[in-house]
Amino acid sequence: MDQLFSSLKSFIKPQTCITDNPIFRLHYKFSVCILVAFSIMVTARQYFGDPIDCISRDDIPNNLLDTFCWIHTTFSIDEAWFKKVGSEVPYPGVDKTTDGKKKIYHAYYQWVCFVLFFQALFFYLPRYFWKTFEGGKVRNLILGLNNPIISEGDKKRNLELLVDYLMRNLKHHNFSFYMYCLAEVLNLLNVIFQMIMMNRFLGGEFLKYGINVLAFSEWDWSLRYDPMIKIFPRLTKCTFHRYGSSGDVQKHDAMCILPINIINEKIYIFLWFWFVFLFFLTLGNLVYRALTIVSSKMRLSKVQTNCRLASRDALESILNKGDIGDWFLLNLLSKNLDPINFRDLVNAYFRRLEGGKAADAAI
Repeated sequence: MDQLFSSLKSFIKPQTCITDNPIFRLHYKFSVCILVAFSIMVTARQYFGDPIDCISRDDIPNNLLDTFCWIHTTFSIDEAWFKKVGSEVPYPGVDKTTDGKKKIYHAYYQWVCFVLFFQALFFYLPRYFWKTFEGGKVRNLILGLNNPIISEGDKKRNLELLVDYLMRNLKHHNFSFYMYCLAEVLNLLNVIFQMIMMNRFLGGEFLKYGINVLAFSEWDWSLRYDPMIKIFPRLTKCTFHRYGSSGDVQKHDAMCILPINIINEKIYIFLWFWFVFLFFLTLGNLVYRALTIVSSKMRLSKVQTNCRLASRDALESILNKGDIGDWFLLNLLSKNLDPINFRDLVNAYFRRLEGGKAADAAI
């Protein structure tokens, strides 16, 4: 298992070429790693540990009962959640099984490891969409200028090649920018979709799960029970039927301990806070993206924040002559190029746009 977890470290290593922003990377790097790590953890416990232990006073072998109850699910008695533990019921959700009592069946724990893995895949889809569309363009445009140690001859030649590309493709990068915006919107929609699906997966309890856990400490001690055990019960019931010696069907009532839910409850409370945090962070990023679309000053400030060595006047002149797609590409270059090399690129690009006129006053 250590080797499986250690392999995830390479997934979150720093990128050699940046084509997005830190919030985007929280989706396809950290969220994917978190979900895959949780899936591995649950899988190891579920298939290599002892995820369920059932007890019965009858002569049914324990191994047989454990296997049956794991495969055919367990259940809780709905009204037993509101009875007093120790006098009316032995444990929250556990009571005598009689006709007419509403049963809440628990089958999700068989699927948690698979659901977590598929959630990780969905978090990577917007990244795959953007990476496929971008096609390695920025990596090819870097031309070794991300290295601060480069010969003057190579630096001059590569800067000229890069400026030639920018001049030939001026005002032709808008579509790329809007595809990137679409990928950011997909990130937000994915978080919303996954929260809704997890809510359905957990019987409509996930959306209020974190709020209930936070409010748990303020409950009356005489009435309180941990809200986590209602969604992830640690003790449940199971009914096993078989033929008796007379040929009649006999019902055997068993209680089952689910150690796997100790892990599941911690996983999903973490995911609740992580998804809420990610939702508001992604929503704020989209608001910021909208502001960069309508405000040229914000676009200028963004590029200059990435490289303060570049002339503000030269940058402003460049951005005024191009469209928002040209700003987007220049912003990506500012993240990848060495600051001094990017400053020289801005100066060379500015002089080319000005037609070779005296740009020294702006430099």
